[in-house]
Amino acid sequence: MQQQTCPNHRRGCAAKDVTQANTKYSEGVRMPVDWFGYGYASLVAAGGIMGYAKAGSIPSLIAGLFFGLLSAIGAYQISQNPKNIWVSLVAAGILAAVMGIRFLNSGKFVPAGLMTGASILMLVKIGLGLL
Repeated sequence: MQQQTCPNHRRGCAAKDVTQANTKYSEGVRMPVDWFGYGYASLVAAGGIMGYAKAGSIPSLIAGLFFGLLSAIGAYQISQNPKNIWVSLVAAGILAAVMGIRFLNSGKFVPAGLMTGASILMLVKIGLGLL
């Protein structure tokens, strides 16, 4: 078989089978989207908005939007590289700790207990992703 230049590269690559080279480079690598992470980020942001809407709490709004954005960035990073967990891990860990303390002090399921549970589930999901 005669060597040909691969049309997918500027410099070209010497490939014995151009069809095989085209298939190899044109498909690329697709990573799964972290839908659970994006859902968690939405829940966190929605919680901040609800805290502001119901109680007029500006700190709840700022914290909810900040940690929701941080969680969405983490979900995007995990979607690009499943081993890039650090932003999601930090966001979920801080929320689990802070909201867990609030839940223990207040005993109220909403919002502290709900966010603690969701954050713990997110931490478990991240941990399982490392296996």
